[in-house]
Amino acid sequence: MTQAQIAEVVERVRARRPLLHHITNYVTVNGVANMTLCIGALPVMAQAREEVEQMVEAAGALVLNLGTLCPEQVEAMWMAGRRANQLGIPVVLDPVGVGATRLRTQSALRLLDELSIAVVRGNAAEIAALAPADTQAEAQAGASAEVKIRGVESVGVCADAAALAGRLARQRRCVVAITGAVDVVSDGTRSVRVANGHPWMGRVTGTGCMATAVIGACAAVESDFVLATAAALAVYGLAGERAAERSQGPGSFQIQLFDAVAGLTEEALLQGVRVEEEGPVG
Repeated sequence: MTQAQIAEVVERVRARRPLLHHITNYVTVNGVANMTLCIGALPVMAQAREEVEQMVEAAGALVLNLGTLCPEQVEAMWMAGRRANQLGIPVVLDPVGVGATRLRTQSALRLLDELSIAVVRGNAAEIAALAPADTQAEAQAGASAEVKIRGVESVGVCADAAALAGRLARQRRCVVAITGAVDVVSDGTRSVRVANGHPWMGRVTGTGCMATAVIGACAAVESDFVLATAAALAVYGLAGERAAERSQGPGSFQIQLFDAVAGLTEEALLQGVRVEEEGPVG
């Protein structure tokens, strides 16, 4: 995986301007819509059960976010996801706060069980809650992560991120991204580490949701979902670095982040993206 490949994915997003159908949360919906526009795609935020199947028919990708879920919204997600699967449209899942409550965990598991999900993006605690140990010996050895989550925020997880992402990817036959100080992307065979980013990205509400939107944009134009996901996180992380250079704190950082994503050039991507593809993961 090269900087040139990543830059080319971004150029395709900007050239094709795919429509992203978001069923997302009301806390971050405005930021997600704006970030979708900044990366070069088009947002639609439709979640009424009466229209989601028709709306997703025009989309390049479907992005599902559990941030402020209710049973009716989960049903709309399932309906839209089923139609997206029928049409071969990639579905990206952001399991916000999974592990904090039964509703969140059961809803995410239902979507994973009943839909074909292309990419799951979450923090380590969320992914750990969805990735049980494969064997009893693995569990006894502590390979299944100790999840610590408060509300919808991850406050600790004891596991190797690449192994954790790889395990869920194999179990669910999808691409899994764990975002943190260093992002990890895995399909259960390949593993990619993305070192771009800035600490302020964890101090602004919605940065994780916006990262998932960028993944959706890239997945809409690139069928290699490992490449699409790594490209999205590298671009987004690099924009975060550049935004921090122009900011005085988290408030101004949020505004600068939109500008940085929209203003990234091919030259900046070729020089600034830091990705490392690893061998097979265990």
